[in-house]
Amino acid sequence: MRPTEASARTLARLRTAVLMSATEVPADPTAATRLAEHYFDLAMASGDPRYVGYADAVIKPFGQTKSAALVGLRGQLRQYRHHFKEALDDFDTALQIDPQFASAHAWRGAVFLVQAKYPEAQKECAALRALGRSNLYGGCEGLVLAYNGQMKAGMTLLKNTLDGTQVAGNRLWLLTRMAEVAAWRDQSHVAEEYYLQALALKLDDSYLLAAWADFLLDQQRPAEVVKWLGKWVASDGLLLRLALAENQLKLPTAAAHVQVLDDRFAAAKLRDDTTHLAEEARFQLQLRGDARVAVRLAAANYAVQREPRDARVLLEAALAAGDGAAAQTARDWLTTSRFEDAHLRQLGQATAALPSLASDPLRLPR
Repeated sequence: MRPTEASARTLARLRTAVLMSATEVPADPTAATRLAEHYFDLAMASGDPRYVGYADAVIKPFGQTKSAALVGLRGQLRQYRHHFKEALDDFDTALQIDPQFASAHAWRGAVFLVQAKYPEAQKECAALRALGRSNLYGGCEGLVLAYNGQMKAGMTLLKNTLDGTQVAGNRLWLLTRMAEVAAWRDQSHVAEEYYLQALALKLDDSYLLAAWADFLLDQQRPAEVVKWLGKWVASDGLLLRLALAENQLKLPTAAAHVQVLDDRFAAAKLRDDTTHLAEEARFQLQLRGDARVAVRLAAANYAVQREPRDARVLLEAALAAGDGAAAQTARDWLTTSRFEDAHLRQLGQATAALPSLASDPLRLPR
């Protein structure tokens, strides 16, 4: 998706501000930070990684600047690419510059959740509460509870947080996560209600669209996926879900989109970009029918990020490949986290009964 007319005007204004600030000595990073933030927002809205590159280029000249906002933004760009250690270092630096910089705690909590480091995430939630940031605290702590075998309590906290905010962006994020939790609890009607409320806000958000598409695919409603994602081909993750739906419907557009994805994943390998390993694993499993390649990709992805959807990809690939050992890390997570999704638990049990194949699950295909 291209920027809207309003967004294009905002970009023009921010670019002009950056050009004007470049004449100052020393140069002020504020204008560059605002422009880069807008690019990052566009990346999150559209799923188009090019905007992350634009943001990187804008802030690069200010690499040594002691600005909490700029350093924190650099951390966000790094976490987008799954460079989690470097991102956490940036958030630490931002907090050293400004101990009241709540955004850094929120992003640290998000990274720790992705890594399934729940005690560390909970410390960041507590820091947000101490700073009086109740909305950020509620979203953070609600997810920690949901991931840790306390979905009902997590949902209650997320709902209370939603009731306490009227900010559209915050409401969209909370509604999306509440929909995910409801789906994990096998409450499909509740999940759909929350998804529709989020979509009704009419804010572009690639994460929401991906989660909604996955929900529709699980509900055997591929035609609706095509309707929602037909114009979102710039995002690898959304294009994958579109291709999955088109393939199920046997639409003539499916073959072309599968080839585009194949080309994009090949290009990512050439530039050593491992950001979309989970999507590539699904691509290999569900569109190419190669379970052995899929399980290696899924295992490599799970070594870096360990959210429930990452565990699901690994468990499904291991089951299809007949390799129980490849999914051991996901089963360990199910045991230690007490995650309550019945479908994932069934997959865990099914893979536990499989033999161990003599292979290196982390060796990526070339």
